Amino acid sequence: MEHRPSSEARGKELALLCLGALGVVYGDIGTSPLYAMKEVFAGNHPIALERANVLGSLSLFFWALIIIVAVKYVIFIMRADNRGEGGIMALIALALRDTRPGSRSQAVVLGVGILGAAMFYGDGMVTPAISVLSAVEGLQIAAPALHHVVLPVSLTVLLILFYLQHHGTTLVGHAFGPVMLVWFVVLALLGLNQILDAPEVLAALSPAYAISFLVHHHAMALVAMGNVVLAITGAEALYADMGHFGRKPIRRSWFLLVLPALVLNYFGQGALLLRDPSAMQNPFYFMAPEWALYPMLGLATLATVIASQSVISGAFSITRQAIQLGFLPRMEVRHTSEREQGQIYIPVLNWALMAAVMLLVLGFRSSNNLAAAYGLAVTGDMVITSLLATVVAARVWGWGWARAVALFACFLAVELTFLTANVLKIPDGGWFPLCVGLVVFVVMLTWKQGRELLIERLEGGRMSLVGFIESLRGGMPLRVPGTAVFLNAHPDRVPHALLHNLMHNKILHERVVVASVHFEDVPYVPPEERLEIRELPENFWQVIVRYGFMDEPDLPAALVGAAPRGLECEPLATSWFLGRETVIPRPSPEMRQWRKRIFVALHRNAGSVTAFFKIPPNRVVELGTQVLL
Repeated sequence: MEHRPSSEARGKELALLCLGALGVVYGDIGTSPLYAMKEVFAGNHPIALERANVLGSLSLFFWALIIIVAVKYVIFIMRADNRGEGGIMALIALALRDTRPGSRSQAVVLGVGILGAAMFYGDGMVTPAISVLSAVEGLQIAAPALHHVVLPVSLTVLLILFYLQHHGTTLVGHAFGPVMLVWFVVLALLGLNQILDAPEVLAALSPAYAISFLVHHHAMALVAMGNVVLAITGAEALYADMGHFGRKPIRRSWFLLVLPALVLNYFGQGALLLRDPSAMQNPFYFMAPEWALYPMLGLATLATVIASQSVISGAFSITRQAIQLGFLPRMEVRHTSEREQGQIYIPVLNWALMAAVMLLVLGFRSSNNLAAAYGLAVTGDMVITSLLATVVAARVWGWGWARAVALFACFLAVELTFLTANVLKIPDGGWFPLCVGLVVFVVMLTWKQGRELLIERLEGGRMSLVGFIESLRGGMPLRVPGTAVFLNAHPDRVPHALLHNLMHNKILHERVVVASVHFEDVPYVPPEERLEIRELPENFWQVIVRYGFMDEPDLPAALVGAAPRGLECEPLATSWFLGRETVIPRPSPEMRQWRKRIFVALHRNAGSVTAFFKIPPNRVVELGTQVLL
């Protein structure tokens, strides 16, 4: 969903944006009550169900929601907007804004940031699996004899969800907000009903219970902290989706509905456990009256589908951003809406995610087991966000290092505790998102470095474009009608395709355009800043086309827009000449051989330049060259 709201949205518009935020932003964190409390007392590493432990755990839940979600993300991190956009890629771009190219600080910021982006994919695989499984497990409460259908039903729901991705979210998207509104109201009512029967549970609002629990239960407390983080998974979505809705709707939705509903539900589950310890097997569903179990099962399944959809859409979005910033190879990106450019579908990523999610469900078989795999990637991403935000606050906001470090060190102290606690989960399943994140991290850095090496090899020793034009004046080849556009990484150098065309065909078009595409570290480039045009002798032109990492590249449309500045590129009279490099790896000190092989494989399977830049295929001429890397 692509919505670029005004910061002054008011009245009805603000209400609609708040409703939309409920459906898109809060699906993941909003479905955490299905499994978070259950995991504390009935998970793989349960703690004793005693009054002090219940109150201590509730206090940890509450203050984690306040400190990490409300204060860190909602109040501070959402200030780090990159021209209205949020998310890890926007934060990386902000943190790099004042760093010197090629410096050690740039390398550190880039490496840390890309690791954070890579960890998102590990989290994105676990979220649909644990969310849908935890909802469908309600069948075991409603009808214990149906326990054997939990896995098939979960797999079916997930299969349908991924299959429908190519249709886009337009049809179901309008229903997301109302469904989640009902969900949060139900969460609040279920919790309130239980709290009225055991109001003493409200004592856990005091941080004293959390502190006492941590002080008196050393090893147990660390295990509990690993489970508490389940209550704040999805917090990163508040920042990632800021560009869709704006700060105000997200903040209002959080403080007016989401936070109160979550707190009431968690405390309601705690109140139920104080009165009925046998409910610890699934305190969420045991809060509901018997007649409401099947409606709750249906509502919970819808809510988890929405949560899963939000994560999948986020994966599509961050992948496109990574492609345009040069961290992933080109992939086929399909648009599923004619009006909303943010609604995209990436086939290869969709099926890869589906395969991973299905394997997770079949391998772990229950939400309790999956909870052991959940949290490491989330907490790692939170720590990295705090580190990058420290750089942004110090350099971009002008706080200075002392003030920035003092604030974010408080968040880091909590998050590093969560991260340490989740390290204990590695043998039980935490290895999966960790391995996924590390693989994606290596792929991203390898592609980035490999592309830089490839461009260096291609540009090495190549003559300047101006010098080349001067050399033609002594013997100008035949000029034929029309316009030839040559894509080149460096606009000042002669493209290989131009040299090959001249060598083999012995001709030049009457108008020659050397075009270079630059992706800037901002979400959007205004149309008036899109083109940089320089006219050269002999009807040669240099053109730099600039896009942001959220823009939709369309080179033919961009060049048509150059007409008012003297460059006429009639679509039917324009030929596009593209170079196709065959990369041959060889031993060299710049990159290890195994990484070069990865790069070569990625390069061979990268998506089409023609499709990526929307160049008409029937107007394209490809000329190949071999490059020793």
